[in-house]
Amino acid sequence: METASLPKVDEERLRYARRVNLKELNLRGDTQGKSLCAPSPSRTHAGSPESSKLDHSLKRHTALIKRMRQYISADNRDQVLKDIDSLSLEKYIDEIAGAVVEGIARCKTDKDVWAAVEVICSLHRRFPTSFTPALVNLLSSSLAAPSRATLPTLTPDQREKEDAVRVSRQRPALRVCSELALVGVIRDSPTRSGAEWIMRVIRELLSNDPSLSSLPLLSTFLKSYGRPYLGLTPSQSKQMPSDAEPSRVTDEATNAATATFDEGEGLVEQDVRDRFKRMCEGYFENVARKLAIEHKRLQEQDRRNHEAYIRSGEIFEDRQQAYERMTKGYEKLFASCQTLSELLNLPMPALPTASQRSDSIQIGGNTSTGAGDDADVAFTTSGGKWEDEEERKFFEDIQDLKDFVPKNFLGIDAEEKTESEEKEKVEKEKAETEAKNLADELKSLETNGDFHNNNMLAEPSGSIDEEDGNVTPIPTSPKLSSPPQSPQLAPQGPSQLLTALLARLPDATNRTLIDQAAVDFAFLNSKAARKRLIKFLSNVPKNRTDLLPHYSRLVATLDKYMPDVGSDLVTSLEEEFRYLQRKKNLVKELSELRLKNITFLSNLTKFRVVPMHVILHIFKVCLDDFSGANVENVALLLEGCGRFLLRSEETKERFGTMLELMRRKQSMQHFDSRQMLLLENAYYQCNPPERPPLIEKERTSIELFIRHIIYDVLSKKTIDKVLKLIRKLDWDDPTVSYSLLKVFTKPWKLKYSNIGLLAMLTYDLQRYYSAFAVAVVDQVVEDIRRGLEVNLYSVNQQRVATVKYLGELYIYRVVNSSLIFDTLWLLVTFGHPDGHPLPRQPSPLDMPDDFFRIRLVCVLLDTVGMCFDRGRQMRKLDNFLVFFQYYALCKEELPTEVDFMLSDSLEAVRPKLSIPKSIEEAAKAVDDVFNIAIQNAGLTQEGESGEDSDDGNDSERPREEEDDEEDRSTVGHESATDERVPSPEPVVVLSAQEHIGPSQEADEEFAKELAKIITESSAESRKIDKKNAWWDNAVLAPSVRRKRMGEAEQSIDGDADRPNGSVMNFTVITRRGNKQQTRNLPVPAETALAVHTRSAQLQDKVEQQHLKQLVLNYEQREEVEELKGTVIDF
Repeated sequence: METASLPKVDEERLRYARRVNLKELNLRGDTQGKSLCAPSPSRTHAGSPESSKLDHSLKRHTALIKRMRQYISADNRDQVLKDIDSLSLEKYIDEIAGAVVEGIARCKTDKDVWAAVEVICSLHRRFPTSFTPALVNLLSSSLAAPSRATLPTLTPDQREKEDAVRVSRQRPALRVCSELALVGVIRDSPTRSGAEWIMRVIRELLSNDPSLSSLPLLSTFLKSYGRPYLGLTPSQSKQMPSDAEPSRVTDEATNAATATFDEGEGLVEQDVRDRFKRMCEGYFENVARKLAIEHKRLQEQDRRNHEAYIRSGEIFEDRQQAYERMTKGYEKLFASCQTLSELLNLPMPALPTASQRSDSIQIGGNTSTGAGDDADVAFTTSGGKWEDEEERKFFEDIQDLKDFVPKNFLGIDAEEKTESEEKEKVEKEKAETEAKNLADELKSLETNGDFHNNNMLAEPSGSIDEEDGNVTPIPTSPKLSSPPQSPQLAPQGPSQLLTALLARLPDATNRTLIDQAAVDFAFLNSKAARKRLIKFLSNVPKNRTDLLPHYSRLVATLDKYMPDVGSDLVTSLEEEFRYLQRKKNLVKELSELRLKNITFLSNLTKFRVVPMHVILHIFKVCLDDFSGANVENVALLLEGCGRFLLRSEETKERFGTMLELMRRKQSMQHFDSRQMLLLENAYYQCNPPERPPLIEKERTSIELFIRHIIYDVLSKKTIDKVLKLIRKLDWDDPTVSYSLLKVFTKPWKLKYSNIGLLAMLTYDLQRYYSAFAVAVVDQVVEDIRRGLEVNLYSVNQQRVATVKYLGELYIYRVVNSSLIFDTLWLLVTFGHPDGHPLPRQPSPLDMPDDFFRIRLVCVLLDTVGMCFDRGRQMRKLDNFLVFFQYYALCKEELPTEVDFMLSDSLEAVRPKLSIPKSIEEAAKAVDDVFNIAIQNAGLTQEGESGEDSDDGNDSERPREEEDDEEDRSTVGHESATDERVPSPEPVVVLSAQEHIGPSQEADEEFAKELAKIITESSAESRKIDKKNAWWDNAVLAPSVRRKRMGEAEQSIDGDADRPNGSVMNFTVITRRGNKQQTRNLPVPAETALAVHTRSAQLQDKVEQQHLKQLVLNYEQREEVEELKGTVIDF
């Protein structure tokens, strides 16, 4: 420990010795007019006769100025000092001062800072009256705080960059100025050091910095100059472990620390030290409070993010970015506060953890700033004062301006009253002691001249702020003769700043902006500013009622320290209300003004700015004349602050009595429907009926898992994984199968775009669990029919999703087209007499002004309509569309939305469809369809008896037709499945009783055998000599073939008519070279060749006739059944 600390002490002693020597040189140079650091005669005062020996060349002067402007460091120190001693420099004093300030900004290390100090001291000793004042003014300008007028115009990112550049520029300047104040270049008076000048500069920097961006400057200053200016010593906790005994601290270290502390007294006065230290400690307390507030905000934001994640399953990007920015700012503030704590040897503030924060919310959730809030119920219940947490925070969590604004701006005196008399006594004693010290100090400074007196004029008022022990680094009013005064922009006076602030208020539409506006106004606080603000708030535009809650929050924030703002505004609103009562006959003309007036009063009431007796009197005035415009006033009051008044302890009884009186008058007087609706809505918003709390349904873990994978995980990319997981479930468990059935039959709980994926899953599961798919389809059809029977508006969204689901099931071949057409006809005929809707004829289940069934039909047509574009399905859909247009015309005039939806659906299905223009034209088209159906049914009555035996298979389509229909049904929907990779077959353990078909080994064996047979047959065919088998390819010429076919038919049909039918002609094909020749060969009919050929021909003809008859009978039977179903539906 000793070896580690002694070099540090030696370094401090060496630095102190250098400062003392340089200060003596500067003081002696001021008094004697020459430097004693070297015997050279060139180091004389500028006014001495020997100045004529110095060099006056322009070139060397320009080079020196350029060298100092570029960089002042330990490397070029000797050359600069040499030039200063050898050049005259008298005509270039201002340029040299500017170059020195620019060169100081580039000093990085301690050696560079000390080199700059030596250069400045050398110039000071030569030109104490011309160079030093100019340099001090430039340094004061470079250390000035940023203008508050320009900060609001910058964005947060621009302000952060601007602060970073400013701090990096001011850091070396502050270090050099601190050294100059110690060595006697900057002085408050001829007999005092410049420590007080440094204190005022730092105070001005910190007090004009609401964002705490100047904290790094204070940290840099305390690290390098905490000992000489504040008398601080390193914390003992860092020099030894916490469990060490005090006796372990060596005498050498103690003496070194004491010596260092004592050595500082020769450079900085003790009284300045004490004030400087109190100022820094008071500023640290403000930073600690700011840190606690930011910590609380960060935890609150984290809690809100957690709640949002629980509600929606994700945190939106803007909320996440805001939280990251808040976290970054908090971490930066925490690091700065920790640094100050270590440098000032003060403890860090206690910050509550997350668990402590949650406990405090639960325990103290009923407390607030009001007088009667201790009896409030929790805001989360239906009987609470606030509807939700956000509303409570907006009206109750109001910032305290004392945490952001200096006390002198708020008009808080040091002798403010406290609760206990002991505290008052302590404050009085401290005030007397401080006053005595100030009197002694002023008495001792009377002989120091006018310069010192001017610098100390503002000190008494500045020290009074320190009486409460909570000193804030706030400067007093600057004087024109004070050297460290920062330059102010002439046009940016308080009036212009207030005008800019009032111009920004209409854009302050959130808590952050309005709170910042309150802080900005507090810096401009004056009686004239408050009057302008009240006038501005009283003249809010009538159409900007959205600003009134935020303006009320602004007034509530200022009202604690500026009570005249709230009282004058309430008085103005009362006068406006009385004026409106006198003009109550002008209902429509002043309705917007009444709305603004009552809304403003209601919001101010919830902030407790309006006294309770005032708002109750306004409510009573409206009740006394309960008619006309006062009905709307009462409704607005109930909606605005009725809930608050009814649940506040001090107004609960009186307002409850007034509310009961209002209900009695409402029942006795006659109001129109609009006024009754206003009063009913306002009353139940103010006093909602008691409702039992919602009980969350308890679900098993497997049910939660099924809901999660279907509702949350299911997507185009994850459908295969979801299918695997569902197949791995225990389907033999009734609970699992029932949960799956519930999920698959409630498509309205999914995203609308995922309904097709649910149908795809149903199709995939159909191959393994056919009974499950049947149950799903049965439940879906039952839900559609139940929706038609009940016809409730609250389930319309579910009905749309169910119809969409049925269409998607057809797309994925789970249901056939007959079910789709049955559903379409059911939607337009159910509930009507004999299934036939009549124009404008009311039906209990389908009123003429109810257009929801049209929406359902359009949804189903949009889903599957494009699949019915050929064959029987096209004719069936065409017939339905004719009747559907008649059904739409039977309704009342269609709304624009429904009309456009109907037009779009019909155009998508049949672009060239003719639209009937009247109900008569549509009815005629329907009659034509019925007549054609009846005629077709009459033509096929003769074949009904033979078709009855085939009724069992009537609903089955031939496999070829079904395949064609399935291929057509996927037209237009390939995009839903082309991105999906075929589902890999997972390894599933099936029961022995389940029919699983051929195994994979059997399929491979079959493929091998089939490939072997094909290979052998192709090899044998290549062995045949194609020259000897030319007859296999011999084909008759077309003319010969037609002639032979005609002769064969004549021989078959006219064989009985021939007298000599004992000969059968054959055609013999011969070949000569490449030319094919034919000739007739008569063969006796009794030969075996002739008999066999004739029987084969007869058999082929019989089979052709039989197949032709079957095809004709099948088509006729389908048309008859279709017409039967149409007639039955009607």
